[in-house]
Amino acid sequence: MSFKFFMPQQSLMGPGAISEAGLEIKSLGFEKALIVTDEVLCNIGLVKNLTKVLEENGVKYAIYNKTKPNPTVTNVNEGLKMLKAEGCDFVISFGGGSPHDCAKGIALVAANGGKIEDYEGINKSSKPQLPLIAINTTAGTASEMTIFCIITNEETRIKMAIVDKHVNPMIAVNDPELMTAMPKGLTAATGMDALTHAVEAYVSTAATPITDACALQAVKLISNHLRTAVENGASLEARDKMAYAEFLAGMAFNNASLGYVHAMAHQLGGFYDLPHGVCNAVLLPHVQEYNAKIVPDRLKDIAGAMGVDVAGMDDTQGAKAAIEAIKKLSKEVGIPAGLKDLNVKKEDFDVLVTNSLKDACGFTNPQQATHEEIVSIFNAAY
Repeated sequence: MSFKFFMPQQSLMGPGAISEAGLEIKSLGFEKALIVTDEVLCNIGLVKNLTKVLEENGVKYAIYNKTKPNPTVTNVNEGLKMLKAEGCDFVISFGGGSPHDCAKGIALVAANGGKIEDYEGINKSSKPQLPLIAINTTAGTASEMTIFCIITNEETRIKMAIVDKHVNPMIAVNDPELMTAMPKGLTAATGMDALTHAVEAYVSTAATPITDACALQAVKLISNHLRTAVENGASLEARDKMAYAEFLAGMAFNNASLGYVHAMAHQLGGFYDLPHGVCNAVLLPHVQEYNAKIVPDRLKDIAGAMGVDVAGMDDTQGAKAAIEAIKKLSKEVGIPAGLKDLNVKKEDFDVLVTNSLKDACGFTNPQQATHEEIVSIFNAAY
C-alpha cells in the first residue's frame, strides 16, 4: 500500500519568522489579503505585528476578526462575503486553530463554490483553495500546516470534520515571539492538544516510520517544555520548543490521522461550545485505556518518550505507565479532572456517541468501538 505525506510547500520557524513571511508574500506577487483572526488578538494588539509587516512590503489587506473559538458556518460565510467585497486575492490566517480553520473554510469555498457543508468528509473538493498563509500564535492545534479543517454547524451542533488535501496552507509560520502573550490556560490546553495529536498518530492504524518519528519527538519535547511554557510564558526557549513540538505532532497526524479522542472531543466542542484542547486532554487517558488492549507496546513507547523508565516493564505495564504519565502532566498544567467539571450532561451521551462514531477522525483508531464502548469511555472520563 502506498503512502502519501502532506505538509505546506514552505514552513518558516523560529524568532523573526513573521518578517520572513512578509518577504515571501511580497515575492509571490499577491496584492490584497483577507486577514482572518479574532477580536481578542486584535484587542491586545498582536495583529499589528502582521499588518506592520504587510505595510512594509506594500501588501494591502482587509481584516475579518469575528472568528469564534469554535469557528462556525456563519463565520465562513461572513468571511467569504468580505473576501469578495474587498477583492482579496489571497488569505492570511493569524492566530490559533480557530482562525486557521475558519480561513481554510473561506479559501476552500472561494475556490470551489457551494457551501462549506458540502465539503464535510474526506477530499470532497475538486480544486485547490485560494492561496493561504497561516501564521500561528499558539502551540497546539497544528492547523497552520494540516489538511484538517473543523467547522461547527450551528444548526446541528456538530463539528464538521473536513479532511481535504486542498486545504493545506501554502506557507506555515511559527514565530515563538508571537506566542509569549498566550495565557496559562490556553498554553496548557493547546499543549495537551499537541500531545493528543502525537499519541493518536502514534497508535493510529495508518502510522508509518515517518509519522512515528515525528510523533515520538513531539511527545519528548512536550513532556520537557510544556510545564515551563505554562508557568513562564515569557520563556522564548520553551515557546520555541513547543512550536517545534506542535509542528512535529502536526506532521504526524496530518499523515497518520487520529482516533477516538478527537472524534469524541469534536462532539463535545460542537454540542457545548467547549475548548477543543481541554476536551482532548480530559478524554486522552481514557481512550488510551481502551486502546491499551490492542496496542500496549505502542503506548509503552509513549511512556518512554515522556521520560518514564520503562526498562523491565512488559507492554501492559508500559501502557499503564503512559496513561498515568498523561494524567500527571494534565493535572500539573491545570486541566480539569473530568467532563463533569465542564458541565457535560450524561443524558446527552447517546447523541454524542452516535455522532462520534460518524466522525472521520475515529476511522484510524487502533480498534473500532461499539456504541456501548464509547458510552463507557465517556462515563470513565466523567
